[in-house]
Amino acid sequence: MQLTQQPNMRAQSSAGARVSRPCRAGLVVRAQKGAAPPPAWPQRVVPPEVEHRSEPKRFSVLGSTGSIGTQTLDIMAEFPDKFKLVALAAGSNVQLLAEQVRKFKPEMVAIRDAAKIPELKEAIKDVQPQPVILAGDEGAVEVARHPSAESVVTGIVGCAGLLPTVAAIKARKDICLANKETLIAGGPFILPLAQEYGAKILPADSEHSAIFQVMQGLPEGGLRRIILTASGGAFRDWPVEKLKEVTVAQATSHPNWSMGKKITVDSATLMNKGLEVIEAHYLFGVDYDNIDIVIHPQSIIHSMIETQDSSVLAQLGWPDMRLPIMYTMSWPERVPVQDATWPRLDFTKASSLTFKAPDRLKYPSMDLAYAAGRAGGTMTGVLSAANEQAVQMFIDEKVHYLDIMKLNEACCEAHKAELVASPDLDTIVHYDAWARRWVADKVASGSFSSKVFAMA
Repeated sequence: MQLTQQPNMRAQSSAGARVSRPCRAGLVVRAQKGAAPPPAWPQRVVPPEVEHRSEPKRFSVLGSTGSIGTQTLDIMAEFPDKFKLVALAAGSNVQLLAEQVRKFKPEMVAIRDAAKIPELKEAIKDVQPQPVILAGDEGAVEVARHPSAESVVTGIVGCAGLLPTVAAIKARKDICLANKETLIAGGPFILPLAQEYGAKILPADSEHSAIFQVMQGLPEGGLRRIILTASGGAFRDWPVEKLKEVTVAQATSHPNWSMGKKITVDSATLMNKGLEVIEAHYLFGVDYDNIDIVIHPQSIIHSMIETQDSSVLAQLGWPDMRLPIMYTMSWPERVPVQDATWPRLDFTKASSLTFKAPDRLKYPSMDLAYAAGRAGGTMTGVLSAANEQAVQMFIDEKVHYLDIMKLNEACCEAHKAELVASPDLDTIVHYDAWARRWVADKVASGSFSSKVFAMA
C-alpha cells in the first residue's frame, strides 16, 4: 500500500504547528455506515456530586493475577475503607490466585482452566467462608455480573475480555476499562449497549485517564483537540536504519515503565499509541483529525486537551499505573493518599519536559492505525488482533521486529473486502480469530516475506 498525502489529516509538530498527516491510502475504504456509535463521554465529562459513602464500593476484578489486576488489589488492600473485592477471575496462576483468595476472601472465584480447580480448592481449603469456584468463560461472566458488585475492573487481555464486559454492562455495572479490545474491536457494539443499560465506561489507561481527568466540568462544545503523549519506546533515540538489528530483549525493555512484554513491544513500535487514538475516538467522540500524538520522553505529562479558546490542559504525575486505575474506581471522588506510598510530583526532580513530533518512518504503525480507525467497523479489531499475533511471533523469534507492521498492514489489506460496518459481538469475535489465524498462517506457510509486503 502506497503512502499518499491527505491535506485534511493533521499531526502535531514539536513546535506546536499543524502539519499534514499522511495515511495508508489503501486502507481508507470506509464501511457503509449508519449512525456512529455514541461515545462514552461526548467531548465533555459532567461529574455527579460526590456522595460520601458510609461503606466501601464493591468490585469484581477480571484478570486478577495480571499487571492491572495485581495493582488493583494492592489499591484495595491500602484503602479497605474505600474499596471491597467481592469476586475475581484469573488465568492459570493458581498460586497467586490462592494468595489473593486468602487475603481478600471474595464471594466468588473463577479460573480459566477447569482442570486446575482441584489444585485451587486444595490451596484454599482452610479459607472460611469458602468462595463459589467457577471456570472458563462462563466463570468470568458470572464474576463480571456478580450481584454484589457495583463496578468491574476489566484486566483480561484480548477479546477474551469482551464477553464478561458485555455481561457486566447488561447487569448495569460501571466498567473500569483496562482492556483495549473492548473499544478498539468492540466499540460499534459496546458503546450503544452501554448507553442502553446506563453503564459508565471509565478509562484506566494512563493516557485516556489523563484526558478524562482534565475534561471534568468542560462546557459543552469546549473541546477542540486531544493530544496523546508517547514515551517513544525503547528505540526513540535509534536511527531508522538500525531497527533491522533489533532483538527481542531490546524491544521488551522500556526506558520509563515496567510493563509486560507485549505492551512494551507495542510501545517500541508506537502501535500502543495508534490503538489509543482509536480508543480515544470511541471514548470521547473526537474526530480522528483532532487527535494528535507527540513524543514526550519523560512520561510526566500523560496527555493533554486543547480547548476552543486555545488553552491546553494537561494531567501530570510520575509514571505509575496505580493512579489511573484508582481514579476509575473512586470517580468522581478523589482518595487522599500518603506520600510514603504515593510520591508527590517534584518538578525539581522531574527536570526538563521535552516534546517532539514522531518519526513516521520509524513508526509506520501511526498511519496504519489512523487509516484503520477511519475505515471503521471491524477493521480496528482486525488491526489489534493481527498486531497481537505478530508481536507474539516476534517475541517467539519467528519473525523480525520490522515484520510486525508489515504483517499488520497486509492483514488489514486482506480484510478490506469483508469489512463490516456495524458488527455484532459474534462478528467481532469471528474477525478477531480470523486476523490471528491469517497472520499465523502467513508466517507458517512461508508465504510471508519482507519483499512481498514491503511498505513504501
